[in-house]
Formats: sequence, C-alpha cells, structure tokens
Amino acid sequence: MKDDSTSREYIPNILIVDDVPANLKVLSGILKDEGYKIRPVLSGELALQVAEKDKPDLILLDIMMPGLNGYEVSNRLKENPNLKDVPVIFISALNDTSDIVKAFTSGGVDYITKPFQSEEVRARIATHIRISLQNRELLKLNAQKDKLFSIIAHDLRGPIGAFKQSLELITSETLLNESMKNRLLNLLNVSANNTYNLLEDLLNWAKCQIDFVNIEAHKFQLRQPIQENINLLLPLSGQKGITLTAHVDDNCTVFADQASVGLIIRNLMSNAIKFTPAMGTISITATDKGSMVEVSVEDNGVGMEKQLADSLFISNTYFSSAGTNNEKGSGLGLVLVKDFVNLNGGNIRVESVLGEGSKFIFTLPNKIP
Repeated sequence: MKDDSTSREYIPNILIVDDVPANLKVLSGILKDEGYKIRPVLSGELALQVAEKDKPDLILLDIMMPGLNGYEVSNRLKENPNLKDVPVIFISALNDTSDIVKAFTSGGVDYITKPFQSEEVRARIATHIRISLQNRELLKLNAQKDKLFSIIAHDLRGPIGAFKQSLELITSETLLNESMKNRLLNLLNVSANNTYNLLEDLLNWAKCQIDFVNIEAHKFQLRQPIQENINLLLPLSGQKGITLTAHVDDNCTVFADQASVGLIIRNLMSNAIKFTPAMGTISITATDKGSMVEVSVEDNGVGMEKQLADSLFISNTYFSSAGTNNEKGSGLGLVLVKDFVNLNGGNIRVESVLGEGSKFIFTLPNKIP
C-alpha cells in the first residue's frame, strides 16, 4: 500500500488485543502473512498505552478480558482525540445480539465471532484498512485544500488588489504627473512579481502534494546552482544594499536533483533578503560531513524567537510575515524547502537569535545512497 504522505510503500500496523496467548498467536500468523505490521498485547490497559505511543491503523479487540473489557477499551479510545478515528473490530466468542449491538454502540466498526475463519478475518480487515487509509487521505486533502484557500485569501488578494487599483488610477481620467505615473508603474511591477512568485510557489507545492515532482538525482558541483541564484537575486539584494557571498569549493559535489536544489537555495536566499535590513550581509557556505554535505545560508537580519525557530519545520502550518521593507510572501517558501530537502534525502534545521540573524542549515548526500 502507498503511504498517505510519501511515495514509499506503507505497511499498515494492526494492534491485536486478547488475553489468551494462543488467540494472539493465531491472529498474528494470519495477518503477518498478509504483510501487515502486527503488535499483539494481552490486556486492555496495555492496549491503550501502546496505541497512544504509536497510533495503529486498526485494532482487533477481544471483549471478555480481566481488568478493562473490550467495551471499556473502545469507549476510552473514542474519548481520546488522537485515537477516536482508529477503526475497532471486535472479535469475540459472544454471539448474542445484545452483545453485538453493545460492541457497535461502544464504537466498533465490525464484529467477528469466534471461532473465526481466516478468510473472513483477512477480508474484513483488508476492507477496513482500505477505508481507514482512504479516510486519512481525504483528511489530508481537505487540510491541503483549506491551506490553499487560506493562502489565496490571505496573500494573493493583496498583490492582485494593488495591481487592480494601480491600473484603475493609470487608466482613469485623473491627471497624473510623471512622478506619480512612475510610482504607480513601480507598484504594478512589484505586484506582478509578488503574484508571479506566489503562483510559482503554489504550483511547486501542489506538485509536491500530489507526487508529481520528479526527483532525478545525479552528481554535480554545488557551487553552480549557488552562483546561478546569487546572480539571479543580485538585483533584489541590490535594492537593499545587501551583500551576498558564497564560500563553496569547486570540488564540493552532491548527489541530488539539481533543479530542486536550486529551488531550495533560491527560497532560502530570498527569505534571507526579505528579513535582512539595508546594508546587511548574507553568506552561503558548504562543508563536507562524511556522506553528506552541510549547506548553510546565514544572515544578520531580524532573527526570530526560539519558540518560532523550533517550530518552523515541524508544524503543519505555514508562517507568513512582512520583511524589513514590508516585502510580502506566502510563507510557502520554507514549506517547499523542507519538502524538497527531504525528497533529496537530506534534513533541515534553523538556528536563530532575535535581533541578530538566522542560519538555515540543510544537508544533501554526496554519493549514491
């Protein structure tokens, strides 16, 4: 099965709860043959602990157990916000209608009576695993949709609105002197660039979410995409008098996708320019760390509080704020950076001090994994 967040093969994990070791052994054997990850436990109390630590995709739950019985375990699961959506299949020797009804009212999605047929167990579990993964994918898609709408509402409306107002003024019958016209044309240019950059970020982000990104890794000199992006961003940094420098040896090579590495560098540099005041400095360095190359983009800009820095790459939300010259951005840049660094087999982190600057550090492999 495909993972809901990557293109790698995903192995669903099933928690089996039964106080009889022989039953656990039989069920585990049946399901391991189907390729599932199995975690057998002998009590309801332990099941709740194990589920909380590592959320299962499905739970097979006996009813008659000492301590917490199956009904109580299911009720506890449904009260837990993190576990309430995990499907529970009761598997029990109880076959009275009232017992089965009670299982469903306590949160079960299915009921298998003992003694069971292995074919029935396989079929029912396969069905509920498929439904569970589809529900998870649906939740993910809804979250992505909400994020997309939020970005459009929050960030796309601004530059397009400014563009519209500037055009209305220029094409109106209002008499404008040459200075005002030039100012409006400059605003149109800025709005057009902001809108274009945002749409580029949205397109790349959408490609990542639906696995349309094609990572083609090969060996290349890291200095090349770094220098290309310095040249590309010189006009932008020049507007603020910011100095861009690179300290990367010509023999420093990485094994990665060159196009996406260029996107990573461009976004980190653009972000640094945005949050560095006039006459500031931004430096890019690369250091060999064995099987990986560590690349850092460091600025002496506004920096950020530790709480924000610590959550920057582990939160599902994106951060958007104005730069030192009130530059706009969607906040998608860093989301894209993290995604592309991970796709290339690396990791990223940030070190920052409020008022002193930030250093974004990411790694790339320098040889075939």
